[in-house]
Amino acid sequence: MHAFQRSFVALVTFTLATALCAQPAPERASGWTDRKPVVSRTFMIAAANPLAVDAGHAVLARGGSAVDAAIATQLVLGLVEPQSSGLGGGGFMLVHDAATKKLIAYDGRETAPAAAKPDRFLGSDGKPLRFIDAVIGGRSVGVPGTVALLAATHKAHGRLKWAELFEPAITLAEQGFVVSPRLASAIATNEGPMGNDRARQYFARPDGQPLRAGDTLRNPAYAQTLLTLAAQGPDAFYRGDIARDIVATANGATNNPGDLTLDDLAGYRVKVRTPVCGPYRSYRVCGMPLPSSGGPTVLQMLAMLEPYDLAAMGPASFWSTHFIAEAGRLAYADRGAFMADPDFVAPPAGLLDREYLRERGSMIRSTATLGRATAGTPPETLRAPARVAGEHDGMELPSTSHLSIVDSRGNAVSFTTTIENGFGSRLMTQSGFLLNNELTDFSFAAVDGGKPVANRVEAGKRPRSSMAPTIVYDRGGRLFMITGSPGGSSIINYVVKTLVGVIDWDLDPQAAIALPNFGSRNGPTELERGTSIVGLQEKLAALGHPVAVIELTSGSQAIVRTRNGWVGGADPRREGIVRGR
Repeated sequence: MHAFQRSFVALVTFTLATALCAQPAPERASGWTDRKPVVSRTFMIAAANPLAVDAGHAVLARGGSAVDAAIATQLVLGLVEPQSSGLGGGGFMLVHDAATKKLIAYDGRETAPAAAKPDRFLGSDGKPLRFIDAVIGGRSVGVPGTVALLAATHKAHGRLKWAELFEPAITLAEQGFVVSPRLASAIATNEGPMGNDRARQYFARPDGQPLRAGDTLRNPAYAQTLLTLAAQGPDAFYRGDIARDIVATANGATNNPGDLTLDDLAGYRVKVRTPVCGPYRSYRVCGMPLPSSGGPTVLQMLAMLEPYDLAAMGPASFWSTHFIAEAGRLAYADRGAFMADPDFVAPPAGLLDREYLRERGSMIRSTATLGRATAGTPPETLRAPARVAGEHDGMELPSTSHLSIVDSRGNAVSFTTTIENGFGSRLMTQSGFLLNNELTDFSFAAVDGGKPVANRVEAGKRPRSSMAPTIVYDRGGRLFMITGSPGGSSIINYVVKTLVGVIDWDLDPQAAIALPNFGSRNGPTELERGTSIVGLQEKLAALGHPVAVIELTSGSQAIVRTRNGWVGGADPRREGIVRGR
């Protein structure tokens, strides 16, 4: 056994024993507890599962780069948190290169197969399918981008050998890992049946009952897949036996069989895009560009809020909740009208124009809510805005994951990774991983009110996302903050809350993340159930806010530079931790 594997096995044994013996009792109705921030001087990693964090931390301790650590972390996440991300999904990664001082945006989003048509998610009556009916089966499966994304970023930014990064996940898959409370809960409460027998059997005990927290789960098929990829590289995923397995699994589904081809997989490419950046206070905030709406919408909200004194309003107060929710209404209206895959639908050039956003922000009133906002008219809008209708754009399910990393050389990664819905399409390959249902991120209707829907299904197109990996620079151009979150279309509000918490309210990242979640996606003003912010419901309603008190289960991870090094926070709503040195 490699020395790296031996040390990792010992670390895993300690982590599992600690996790089983020290589960803190929830202190809040929402089921999560407050935590203290973690401080380090050299490097830091924050991710959604302790075993995945341990894998990334071991890589950083060996001198690996932030990208190396992200790869090792993702491979473990796909095993221990399969409901959220994995080889069968995709993601967006921002990489800060300390040597060149450049920020690069890597688009590993899934793509629609060549056979995809705009009516893909319409029923026989011509109406959009129920979301869960569209999810389960092969029709929702897009060409996975995760493996290509990991390979492309490793080629550009890796320091350790590719194969070495697979060792922690291979060890866990072969020897087994302890099922966490969150995974057990996701299995028990999964909406809809599993899509094939392999998935049903994998997530069940020998007696057919759902796996429980504390059970040991092994995945020898996943271990063999990782061994193959470690030895042969990403081509082994997009061509050959693994590719044939993906196609057969999607197209052979009993419900909603898919139409993937080997050519679809062989033709997949990661796209390197230019990050979107904008000023906020004395900082420069950067995020993913389209087809992720996360970066542009976060920047729109911040630009609208900048003229207002959020610091004086106070953290998650009545007034800050009102103003941030109103900015959300305006930004989400533009998101719905204009944002989609830019290779198919060109957005207005002025979506981030400062004067345009100042004018939009001036619409926020202190005496009443805007209600449902309409899209604006950005500069250089040469056509009527498209419409968005019939798409699933709502509640967060136990899917998607985020990791924030900074290495000892000052390189940083903000990486949001997903298979979309909890357990994706519910289809498990013979190769030991679940396939995404990413195509249900497209609008189900292609036309609304006689106008084309920007985010309609088209062959080769990448569905719009809300993932918002974010990296912030201070006024001197130094790396200041690395953050992001899972959470469906609520991701944007989660990230804005964390940024405002650190920048305006002078909170450490752990405290900023732990603040109650709130905001509007141009619908009701949403307040996190079981938290103190619910007490604002009556006052907000008095201004006309339609209020919804719901679960808002973010999974934010954040790292911030201080005079003495780094301070990090992991979302107390999930099982993630921060480690550094």
